Formats: sequence, C-alpha cells, structure tokens
Amino acid sequence: MDIFEFYRKDRWPHVFCPGCGNGTVMNCFFRAFNEAGLSLDNTVFVGGIGCSSRVPLYINSDALHTTHGRAIAFATGLKLAKPGLKVVVFTGDGDLGAIGGNHFINGCRRNVDMTVICINNNIYGMTGGQASITTPHDFQSTTTPYGNKEYPFDLAEIAVAAGANYVARWTTRQVHELTKSMKSALQKRGFALVEVVSQCPTNFGRRNKMADPSQMLEWFKSNTVRRDKAKSAELDHVDLNLAGQITVGEFVDRNRECYEELIGVEKHG
Repeated sequence: MDIFEFYRKDRWPHVFCPGCGNGTVMNCFFRAFNEAGLSLDNTVFVGGIGCSSRVPLYINSDALHTTHGRAIAFATGLKLAKPGLKVVVFTGDGDLGAIGGNHFINGCRRNVDMTVICINNNIYGMTGGQASITTPHDFQSTTTPYGNKEYPFDLAEIAVAAGANYVARWTTRQVHELTKSMKSALQKRGFALVEVVSQCPTNFGRRNKMADPSQMLEWFKSNTVRRDKAKSAELDHVDLNLAGQITVGEFVDRNRECYEELIGVEKHG
C-alpha cells in the first residue's frame, strides 16, 4: 500500500503541533505494517486519551477511542472477544504508565497478544505541559518550574520485568531501527511493546531550551546509549556515566505462552 492510503484524509487537518514526533511515528508504523504484510481489514486500533492516543483516529481502519488510561483494558477485552483480529494500541507515557499503569503491568504479566506503541514525549503535552511519570530529573514543566525532583519510570524495563514477550525502545531520530522493531512487534505473539521517545517542542522543548524540534533531535542523538552497551559496561564495571541517558535497542524477545493460549480461547473472526 502507498503510505497515504493508511490515512483518513477526511479527518485532516490533524491536531498535532508543528514539529511533533507523532507524524514520524505514524510514518514508521505504516511502513512496518506494510512490510509485515498485514491487512487493515483484519486490524483494530485502540487509543486512550492524549496527543498520541489520537493516532488511531487518523488511520483508515476500525478504531476504539477509549477512556483515559484504559486502552490496554479495552484492547484485552477486544482480543478475548475476537481473537482472530490483530489488535494495536497507540498510547502515551501518561495514558499507559500513570493512570493506566496497573492495566499496563497486568497486560504484560498476562502476556495478552497485542502490539502497543507508546509515544513517550516526557510530559503531559495535550493538557498544559505538566510533569509526567517520564519527565527527566531536574527538567522543567508547568508543575515543576524549578526542575523535576522526582526520577522517571522506565517503561521499557517495567515491561520486561512484568513479562512482555517483546520490548524495544528507540527515539524518533532512529527511524530505521524504529521501523524494524515495529515490524518485529507486529509479527510477535503475546504482549509486544515499542516505546518511542518523541519530541514535544511546544510543551517539553520550549520549557527546556529546545523549542526548535531539531534541538530536541540533537538532544536525542547526544543522550542515547544502546542497552547492550550499557549492560556490558555494567558487567565490566565500566563507568559510562549513564545518568540522564536514554537506553535504546531491543530489550527482550522471548516466546512465553500468551494469555489466549493459557485460557484456551479459540480463534475466530
């Protein structure tokens, strides 16, 4: 398919801010979906509340726009009712890990067969720029004007520990790696998470001296480290000074039995 065939053009213009990374994520996803040979007619998209959760509304397929933090719960029910469908969730760091944190952990624990794309912009971008669970330490937001004194959740590591079958994290700068991981996630049985650290120049960048999207992309470039390199350094007792660094790469790729197999749900349309 041509990339533009994936869009609901009647929903344009979109609501995303200039320079937002959501467009890059959508482009990478559509390419991965196409390369995986999947069909929009057999796929349903689920989103919660937030900037990134609006992505399903622009895809030319069936979609559920659910309540805040409940995307995984809705997707779980949908998958159990219609196991033959491919279920894809688009969510954000707050929707998935804050108000939706318990659903997220248990979705990984149960290993429900779904693909989750979490666009992490490190802030509550849609509602005014408040600090989120992933806002880096000492960075500013509307609720932390003197710097965030809390330390962020690591959503990818949480998913690994909770039992997800596939977990990867990249930034919007690493489009080739991101597309490849999205394809792997779409082809994986069980809970598959791809976290995308994305720029929000309007709310996160502007308050942290990165109002130009290119500044945020340069920040990603200078503040990312491959997870395998970080783990090797840890084992070798080498100090890489990882404070504030974003670890990227494929975190886990395993084949635990998924929830539908455990409870004996038969495939049907």
